[in-house]
Amino acid sequence: MLINKVRKKVRDDLESPPELRRFGSGWVSGSIALVASIAGLLFVLCLRYPGLLTIPQIRTYYENPLFRIGLHILLIATFILSAISMALRKNKILGFTAMTVTLLATILGGTAGQSSSGELLHGAFLGLDWFILNLILTGLLFVPLEKLFAHNKGQPIFFREDWREDLFYFLISSLLVQALTFLSLRPALLILSHTKWTAFRAWVGGQPVLLQFFEIMFLTDLVQYWVHRAFHRIPFLWGFHAVHHSAKSLDWIAGARMHFFEIVILRGTTVIPMYVLGFTAPALYAYVFLVYVHSTFLHANIGWNFDWLGRFLATPRFHHWHHGIEEEAIDVNFSIHFPLLDRLFGTYHLPPGRWPKGYGVGGHPVPPSYFRQFLYPFVRKTPAAGGEAPNP
Repeated sequence: MLINKVRKKVRDDLESPPELRRFGSGWVSGSIALVASIAGLLFVLCLRYPGLLTIPQIRTYYENPLFRIGLHILLIATFILSAISMALRKNKILGFTAMTVTLLATILGGTAGQSSSGELLHGAFLGLDWFILNLILTGLLFVPLEKLFAHNKGQPIFFREDWREDLFYFLISSLLVQALTFLSLRPALLILSHTKWTAFRAWVGGQPVLLQFFEIMFLTDLVQYWVHRAFHRIPFLWGFHAVHHSAKSLDWIAGARMHFFEIVILRGTTVIPMYVLGFTAPALYAYVFLVYVHSTFLHANIGWNFDWLGRFLATPRFHHWHHGIEEEAIDVNFSIHFPLLDRLFGTYHLPPGRWPKGYGVGGHPVPPSYFRQFLYPFVRKTPAAGGEAPNP
């Protein structure tokens, strides 16, 4: 009960109206302190349980003295910001909670914490450190852009409507990175094991890396276009994809709202040309980085029109129309990279200078919370009874 009351008070203060978030009110320092304290605590847990909570590619960096120095500075800065917030703000809950979390991280060992589980190089793990780094890096990249160039200027940069659901999706997809990677690669690896296209793959891999990169972009976008379109046209699949479309606000974190099974199906099909045709590792890694940044960029609350670029490459305004709640926005703009595909197949829609008036699914039938949305495709009513827009 006490934890629920504290959680509600923290949430209410984080979601304070703009006049209570102004600089000097203690909200900024308290919010930063809370986020930083949680990040610090999670990193301390990663130090203690690397075999369970960290991905192997990052584990080796934990023994670097610079990491521990940086974490030590983070915990000290968090404590100072917490104190500033408590001194400035009438409502002390943000500063008090951040200071409590920081003290908990210190009690658990802080930067002096040692692994209690050994260095496990095999077996199951959760990507807790990937969640933290993913959130920090994308936040540092896109938060300033949304602050400076927002399309919807009335939308809060932090803690807007449904932010908790989207953050939880971000967490789950990061924690389950091992399972998602395994399931997503199975179709491609199965095809590889039953094909002997040695000469063809050698020819593909012998091309210039830049050419391979653009070939991967086009082929994956072609596959994703039709898979994406199927999620809109087949009623059962739409139940999964409706979860992604249920976001009523779009920003850099909204793209994380995807049903677990949709992620597996979408990635499992789009990686087939990437792995089966023989593209080399540098081209693959470059594309993975691009699609990671570009897909986040498409959902971001950035008001650049990019009309000159939008004819060749998908932009935020192009993809926002895919999420639009208006009737004219239903079943349009399926491509992720190249609008040319939508032009070829008759689904292109980008009215000059206009943005959608809102986002979501007609009638907003998708329930809130991650777990209810996870069950939604299996328990939802038929489109007619549920009041959904006719996407399927």
